[in-house]
Amino acid sequence: MSINSISRTRRLRTLIAGASVSALATALLPAVTAQALAAQGAQENEDVIVVSARRRDETLQDVPVAVTAATAEQLDNIGAVDITSVQRITPNATIEVARGSNSTLIAFIRGVGQQDPLWGFEPGVGVYIDDVFVARPQGAVLDIFDLERIEVLRGPQGTLYGRNTIGGAIKYVTKDLNLAAPEFKARVNVGTYGQFDQVVSASVPLGDTFAIGGAVANYYRQGFGENLFTGVDHYDKDVTAYRLSALWQPADNFKVEVSVDETQDDSNAKHGHRLVPSTDGTFQVTDNVYDTRAGAGDKNSVETRGVSLTAEWGLNDMLTLKSITAYREGETVTPIDFDALPQIDFDVPAIYADDQFSQEFQVLVNRDRLSGVAGIYYLDGNASGAFDAILSALGLTIYTAGDQTKENFSIYGDFTYEVTDRLDVSLGGRYTEDETTADVQRDVWLGLGSGSLDPTNMTSVFFATQTGYQGLNRTDDNFSPRVSVSYEVSPTLDVYASYSEGFKAGGFDPRARADLDPTGASQEGFAPETVTSYEVGFKGALGDSNQLTYAVAAFFADYSDQQITVQRGVDTDNDNINDTFVSTVFNAGKSEYKGLEVESALRVTDSFTATAMIGLIDAEIEEIISGGVNVADQYVTQNTPEFQSRFGFIYEPVADVWGGNLQINGSAEYRDEYNLFNIDNEGSASGALGLPAGTPPLDPEAYTLYNMSVNWTSDNDRWKLGLHGRNLGDQKYRVAGYNFYGAGQLGADGAYSAFYGAPRTFTASLEFRY
Repeated sequence: MSINSISRTRRLRTLIAGASVSALATALLPAVTAQALAAQGAQENEDVIVVSARRRDETLQDVPVAVTAATAEQLDNIGAVDITSVQRITPNATIEVARGSNSTLIAFIRGVGQQDPLWGFEPGVGVYIDDVFVARPQGAVLDIFDLERIEVLRGPQGTLYGRNTIGGAIKYVTKDLNLAAPEFKARVNVGTYGQFDQVVSASVPLGDTFAIGGAVANYYRQGFGENLFTGVDHYDKDVTAYRLSALWQPADNFKVEVSVDETQDDSNAKHGHRLVPSTDGTFQVTDNVYDTRAGAGDKNSVETRGVSLTAEWGLNDMLTLKSITAYREGETVTPIDFDALPQIDFDVPAIYADDQFSQEFQVLVNRDRLSGVAGIYYLDGNASGAFDAILSALGLTIYTAGDQTKENFSIYGDFTYEVTDRLDVSLGGRYTEDETTADVQRDVWLGLGSGSLDPTNMTSVFFATQTGYQGLNRTDDNFSPRVSVSYEVSPTLDVYASYSEGFKAGGFDPRARADLDPTGASQEGFAPETVTSYEVGFKGALGDSNQLTYAVAAFFADYSDQQITVQRGVDTDNDNINDTFVSTVFNAGKSEYKGLEVESALRVTDSFTATAMIGLIDAEIEEIISGGVNVADQYVTQNTPEFQSRFGFIYEPVADVWGGNLQINGSAEYRDEYNLFNIDNEGSASGALGLPAGTPPLDPEAYTLYNMSVNWTSDNDRWKLGLHGRNLGDQKYRVAGYNFYGAGQLGADGAYSAFYGAPRTFTASLEFRY
């Protein structure tokens, strides 16, 4: 049986198994739930989560949208580390740290995202800090402090949000300032691998109409491993961040808020674990997967900062005007060691920079049976960078640099009309015009390092320009509609169905090769991609005091012109040695994604609550036409496990424990195997696929993480103690990798390295609140 046939058979079994689980749960419960953490303390109504997924406050249970949400308290209770922790509670989501990085985010929801964080590529999943869209993934792995809640919206978002995002949105909602009374919170975390974190936040009213507040955090951890060549920590953490805010509210219907934030990440460079020995056998595979022997250097710096001003004016009971003005920027200086060996075989010193200005005006409507939002959005963003690919075995360096500017103008609206007390109909639409301007430069230098990246380098000699594009330009426009119908079957059961379209603009390949492109097609860039999504779902509760809460969503997405990036080594002089690399960005013709999502919480007793989350997806690239032939079977979907689940429990004794409240959380989180790239990286036992015999797989295998947290809060809510054990089984699981090996090898040793999630860790926390 062929690999593809086995894969299809396995997918069918998974779908049948998932459907059976859902059917059984539906029959027994009679459905399963909305948010695995929504019933974190389901005994009390005060634990109901309120979200702003539709630009207005609604309970998580009532909003007819596939959304997962968790409050800061809930994330704290399960020992969440940063924004990637929401992957564990969100069905059909992959939210991880990018390869070779400590703070660059890679996010996929329902199979849609963006793997390559290089300038020129747009994220498929939007990240928002409050209502401000974060255009670049660098520095987007946000630590959890000064937080109110995190919301994850699944599926295309455009009729409700400033920047259209084709796959979904992650909203990081910060804590509001308190005009009524001062607040103070201080927290210290200590743990394994020398963890020592300090977080302090405060809010102070200065009169009846003005308040200021802020938070500062420092996160420190020694490495999970070591760079055996340089002796420094590997997978360490050294991050400092702060946020300052001011709120002026002279009247109940008018307020202005200003926020400033900055993050400095000085963690050592992350180089990865090489999975094969060096070609000459000098360096074998390290015993510890968190170790490396990289010689490219360890100094790494990522800086991000931003400022925003939000003004809101309630004209009357019907209309509210809102303005959101924001500016953000970031810089990254980092060495990337692809070969993960001491020699400069395939080393890439890199610098990135980005900045963005955005302005959004909204009109929020709420009158009788009509509610909704209309808005105008403008974004002017720039992303640039430069890097040397130093290939010492070949005695040359490939210098790549570029600059891409995105100017986006959008008009959007989404309105809900209550046809009856039970039936709601929502209509929305978005018109987007996206203009991209780009410069692409690619030069070859003889020697180690280029004079272009490092003007002080006098030892290398310029050889040739392979690409010298200046002022490339393209404009893409799109109209995306959305229709939704929801019906209240009973006070505790809502059903809904929706149709929506998503859009991501085209761009230009920042690694384009003009000398290998006689037709000049790369100057036209790659085209937009679109998604047409159909979704049905239901949310509800059963029993006294909502003993069971549940939400189920089924979706089908027709994905057209998916932007696919493939990089490979190339032999330009026919000497059987790849002396350069080629990047190809093209639009796949058609893909189909369909799946099922289940979230639930069942209060078994007054003290014990069971939670469940299941994500099931069948993602297939159906058509890629090359030379008149469909070659889709040569490609796979990336960062999309077919099956994902989380089963947990929350135990809270009714009686006081040591003068306070005790809560114990436990969970088992499973993720199926998946592909990191659009090309299979399953390795080769026999030497097929151009890989040496015995090459291990690079793509992640299936894994399960076991976690446990114990939290104690004093009766007066002033003190909180926590003990968190993560990955108790010490599972070694891959989250990213590099592959320039075998037929696509670049350099004498090539790149075949993996990056791993955190090992078993323990953290003790002490918090004081006032």
